[in-house]
Amino acid sequence: MTVSTHARRVRTHVTGAASAAVRPLLDAPRRPARVLAAFPAGVYLEVRTDLEPSVIAVITGAATRLPNSVLLSGDLPHVTVGDDASVGDGTVELGRLSLRARRYWDPAPPLGPVDLVRLALAVPLLSPVAERPPGLLGNGAIDLLAEGCASGSLVGALTAAEQLVGLGPGLTPSGDDVLAGLMVTLRHVGAAARVGRAVWLADWLAAAVTFDAGTRTTPISATLLHCAARGEASPEVTAVLRALTGRGALEPALLRLRRLGHTSGADLAQGVAIGVASVLALGGMA
Repeated sequence: MTVSTHARRVRTHVTGAASAAVRPLLDAPRRPARVLAAFPAGVYLEVRTDLEPSVIAVITGAATRLPNSVLLSGDLPHVTVGDDASVGDGTVELGRLSLRARRYWDPAPPLGPVDLVRLALAVPLLSPVAERPPGLLGNGAIDLLAEGCASGSLVGALTAAEQLVGLGPGLTPSGDDVLAGLMVTLRHVGAAARVGRAVWLADWLAAAVTFDAGTRTTPISATLLHCAARGEASPEVTAVLRALTGRGALEPALLRLRRLGHTSGADLAQGVAIGVASVLALGGMA
């Protein structure tokens, strides 16, 4: 039986929810994209644009809700790496799927106020655990990053950040995940604790890390670094930050975060720990 050209081109129209971080890209004029990676629970699309995020994750409910995600309720179409797609005019067109976001979530929700004494009590729980060690545990650049941030030394912090961008294997190298966790924590927890120097440091790190991320790490990780530079993160990260400010239980939130990926969750948690220690030190609690 021969399938007509019209039948092959029929699209399935569905709606979903998206991170507010990708709304400018969805609302922009349509641009071509290509499938960068495809997994059972998510497809990464690289869009030909100068906007960030330039990589969008189209995911099902089984995937981690990254800050560059568009979430659909049904199944993903069968696609392979290199397949064509498009993003813009309000929709993502992928294979036979036409996905329109009807709702948006905030990947950078503000935290309520927190005092430094409460923050200090959480520090012991943030130490790396043997079951899920970070990918760069013991690396000299990590130590330099922690020392530079805690002392407010731009030279030390930025030198370490330069060494860490793209360091490690995988779609999101460990060095990038540590930096992402750190930048989000400095920005949000620094603001919640009213430690202006932490937010100032987050601004400098954001500028340095994103300057040439597109040429130094994977496209997916470069986009996530741009998101983190603006304070945008997955719900697993923001749940830990909320717990640090007394709005949730910290240990279960840390457990969920550390379970992400092979080492990504542990690396993000290490960045959070460095960020909290830096907020305390810069706020006079060292």
